[in-house]
Amino acid sequence: FTPAELFIKRAMDICGGLTGLLITGILSIFVVPAICLESPGPAIFKQIRVGKNGRKFAIYKFRSMYMDAEERKRELMEKNEMNGLMFKIKDDPRITRTGRFIRKTSIDEFPQFLNVLKGDMSIVGTRPPLIGEVSLYELHHRARLAIKPGITGLWQISGRSDITDFEEVVRLDREYIENWSFGLDVKILVKTVLAVFMRDGAV
Repeated sequence: FTPAELFIKRAMDICGGLTGLLITGILSIFVVPAICLESPGPAIFKQIRVGKNGRKFAIYKFRSMYMDAEERKRELMEKNEMNGLMFKIKDDPRITRTGRFIRKTSIDEFPQFLNVLKGDMSIVGTRPPLIGEVSLYELHHRARLAIKPGITGLWQISGRSDITDFEEVVRLDREYIENWSFGLDVKILVKTVLAVFMRDGAV
């Protein structure tokens, strides 16, 4: 990334982040009451993730799970459908009815535009990993920490719900880093919007 490329990417993030937060505010009018009525607790879920060069930050999402989701995760580890350093199961019992809808429509991701404005994330980037995942990384996995994580990326438009191998996620992230261009970001954004409207690849 040259200084000019970094400037372009950051400018796109600021413009997109402001627009995204405006939409988030409108969605909150409907989403926040629905979340709280079904499952008492904060409507915004905050979790520590690992960003560029290993920097830790708090990521924000509309809460889609019950409050005891992290504790119940230990009980469900044997049902993990992912090969490698990620956790995912079909029909996760920790997800609320409202949560399934906001995940299917990707509405749960909108609060991350605050992360984009803060500079922790980019609109397009690599998948933001958990601390526990990074602690188990091999050397080639760490390449995906070379840039800011994104709200969307190659991993998302490649059918994120169908990917069952962590190494495939790593491959897609490295492919994005090695071939980055402004045009590639625009292409990923367009495909992301189409995927959301078609509800393709959502968890």
